[in-house]
Amino acid sequence: ARDAGDYRVGKGWSGGSKVPGSFNRTDTGSVGLSWVGDQGYLGAAYTRQTAKYGLPGHNHSFDGCHTHGDHLHCGDHAGDEADGHDHGHDAAAGDVPVVDLRSERFDVRGELRNPFAGFSALRLRAGATDYRHDEVEDGAIGTTFKNKAYDTRIELQHEPIWGFKGLIGLQTSQRKFSAEGAEAYVQPTVTRKAGLFVLEEYRWNDWRFEGALSHDRQTAEAQTSGIERSHNGTSASLGAVWKFTPGYQVGTSFTRASRAPSAEELYAQGLHMATSTYERGNADLRSEISQNIDVGLKKTSGDTTFGVSVFRNRIQNYIYGRTLDALDGLQLLQYSQADATFTGIEGQVRQRLTRNLGITLFGDTVRAKLDGGGLLPRIPATRAGLRLDANWQAWEGQVEWVQVARQNRVADFETATPGYGMLNLGLAYSSQTAGGTPWQLYVKANNLTDRLAYAHTSFIKNAAPLMGRNITVGVKVAF
Repeated sequence: ARDAGDYRVGKGWSGGSKVPGSFNRTDTGSVGLSWVGDQGYLGAAYTRQTAKYGLPGHNHSFDGCHTHGDHLHCGDHAGDEADGHDHGHDAAAGDVPVVDLRSERFDVRGELRNPFAGFSALRLRAGATDYRHDEVEDGAIGTTFKNKAYDTRIELQHEPIWGFKGLIGLQTSQRKFSAEGAEAYVQPTVTRKAGLFVLEEYRWNDWRFEGALSHDRQTAEAQTSGIERSHNGTSASLGAVWKFTPGYQVGTSFTRASRAPSAEELYAQGLHMATSTYERGNADLRSEISQNIDVGLKKTSGDTTFGVSVFRNRIQNYIYGRTLDALDGLQLLQYSQADATFTGIEGQVRQRLTRNLGITLFGDTVRAKLDGGGLLPRIPATRAGLRLDANWQAWEGQVEWVQVARQNRVADFETATPGYGMLNLGLAYSSQTAGGTPWQLYVKANNLTDRLAYAHTSFIKNAAPLMGRNITVGVKVAF
């Protein structure tokens, strides 16, 4: 259970000290039962969640917004009322809509060992989800979202063949989505997916090789318009890890992946209040095809340990939300595609200072751009940090400074995000009861300097800055 009120932000925010609508009240419960035998197991579980939370950044002036070509119009004009464009509210500007959510999920897991000759295991995973949430405004339900989904995964693990270990499998899913009400930005859709896959591993001396191959088909049907789009895609990957000397390893992977557009990317048409956008889909979107190379080096033993990896990902027909216009915080988002390239590096190095003390330097950065020129929106800023960790008997703790750089490599209609630094602290005491049950008492203190900070990847970054100074005290018990 979680009951959190509106959170406070760092000092100096023009919107006040708290983010309106950032409260969250959630209850989650799960129960499961399994039969376990000599040759496998079969189990089932039921999970239920209810929640009520706000939608920060909602502005009542958005309710009447619509498009004129590639531009937004949010004011009244002649004929609007007759044309059904008058969606004004009398509520105060500070009011926010509340999401009233209910979700139920059934899961089945099973495994049969040595099902038949040549195979060592047969595994089953299946689930069914019934999800619904109402967006309540001024005490009345404005929009209802429903999502019923089913998914199944079957794996058949084979006995080693010429040194190869692996499995073959089948995965299917179906998603029925609908939105009804004033802010239903996607017509009812049914999305069906099916895929076959093979995973293999081979070890030779200090080398480990991994390979995967899959073929997927997706069909997305818009039930109101009757439009149906099908996409097929084949993905493959090959990776290798070489432990060339004790404590060191180098790894690389090559991947060609295909991703079909989602129903929202294909058929969206309307206001999406959760992200303060007016979204327009594109039913002619093709599948993304990405080619990625990743190289990493690790040192895993000794007083000095480190890990660093670099990657380059070239994506043909990359699907993204391109902003065509912006007005008073509302963005007109057109799902588009173009060839793009992502390049990045991440790493960390830890130096043990004494038996009980260590220091770590870490960081990551990514650059993303369209091959035809231009920058992509909502790309995270460069980040670096320094962490000091310590342990003594049952105590362990750490203190770290994380510095996030200014993000001024922005796309059209996107605002730059200032950099910030955060000081975080953690302390924990671990023990166990007389019966041997482990427990831990911990305290976490984040953003101790109470810095005002924004997440550049968020659609509503200016309406909902990151949390200011916050302290958490808790107890964890494992049983």
